[in-house]
Amino acid sequence: MTMGAAARFRATVRSRTLGSRSVRVRATAGAVLVVGIALLAVSVGLVSFLDWTLTGNVRSAAVVRADEVAAVLESSGDPGSLAVADVEEQLIQVVDRNGAVVASSSNVAGRAPVAALQPGQSVEVDDLLENASFLAVAAAAQTNSGNYTVVVARSLSDSTEAVRAVGGLLGLGVPLLLLVVGATTWKVVGRALRPVEGIRSEVEQISDTQLHRRVPQPDGRDEIADLARTMNGMLARLDDAAARQRRFVSDASHELRSPVASIRQHSEVALSHPQRTTVSELARTVLAEDLRVQRLIESLLLLARSDEGGLPANSVPVDLDDLVFKHARRVRVSGPRVDTSGVSAGRVLGVRGQLDQVLGNLLDNAARHARAVITLGLGPEAGDGGVVLRVDDDGSGIPLAERQRVFERFVRLDEARARDHGGSGLGLAIVAEVVRSHGGTITVGDAPGGGARFEIRLPAAH
Repeated sequence: MTMGAAARFRATVRSRTLGSRSVRVRATAGAVLVVGIALLAVSVGLVSFLDWTLTGNVRSAAVVRADEVAAVLESSGDPGSLAVADVEEQLIQVVDRNGAVVASSSNVAGRAPVAALQPGQSVEVDDLLENASFLAVAAAAQTNSGNYTVVVARSLSDSTEAVRAVGGLLGLGVPLLLLVVGATTWKVVGRALRPVEGIRSEVEQISDTQLHRRVPQPDGRDEIADLARTMNGMLARLDDAAARQRRFVSDASHELRSPVASIRQHSEVALSHPQRTTVSELARTVLAEDLRVQRLIESLLLLARSDEGGLPANSVPVDLDDLVFKHARRVRVSGPRVDTSGVSAGRVLGVRGQLDQVLGNLLDNAARHARAVITLGLGPEAGDGGVVLRVDDDGSGIPLAERQRVFERFVRLDEARARDHGGSGLGLAIVAEVVRSHGGTITVGDAPGGGARFEIRLPAAH
């Protein structure tokens, strides 16, 4: 299972990092597209605003000139000299109510009205004075001899050239700017993705036998550095899980080899020297070793289900005090004295068979280490509604540095003890797994009598 996770991890990282070049292309194209749309909108808006502003300036100047001519005409009845500063940039016409030109500037003398306008109107006129575009405006003049319309037209060539010049500059500058944006984005994204290639190449070389290797971790706190740290953390967990799996298999094989070798030895002796044993003695030996193998296999299966998240199942209210008294009676038969005066009612929600195994393993462990007495305590936890179980022995206790290691699998603190008396080293590991799966905690401390105290806290059943 662990090796499969490692293979899936390598495949995922390889598929993602091999696309780093396409990521670079997509990032560059996206940046260029977004900036290009923004620049295009700004350019169109700028050119339109410039055209509107310059055209407005021309219209304002023409309106001012038309009002001046109308004022002179109204005051004197004669428009006077309709002189223009630049014959190519401006023209003036005075039109009567019949549409006839009664006076005009010299550059349009003798020409029909350039535009049919009512006072206050304006219009663009093409093909005037060397095919140039003009903006014509009209103003009213009321005299004793009648009403007149003053038409003033000013050239739009300057504003048109200015708009074209700005448009040309933008047409040249926007592509150059987009080129700079694309090149900069390409370089920046490439530099940012450069550590990913190192991570990819390292992960690709990691196999199930090389989980000790780690990916290069860049400096900083950016997303890629966080990715590298996350990968290294996962590789460390996979390495630890693989090491524990190998150690577990090795220890389990060693534990199973011992009873198998004992059965084989006694069977060979019985076959070679039948007079040295009887069938009943051989059967008792084989049965004892077979029970030992059965207990070990059941323990291994329970731990395997726990590793897969299969605990607990079919939880029901369980009276822990019943289980405590049951195992206390069992231990008293051939073990030390068991003090149950501190046991009161305690009901939890869990799997009865698993909790029964927890009590059995704890009392068996205490019986192996106690000198004379085992003290049991059970009762409600003050304040949080939990249940507390305490198992004390008066043995030599557990050193502070070993109080976490005792819950690891196949751990025996007294290596000199014979294996058939010291257990398989799985009892406390099973206790810890079952308690954890039931939402509880287990700790090891010093008992008042000088030995070890195992204290379990479980949520109470309501």
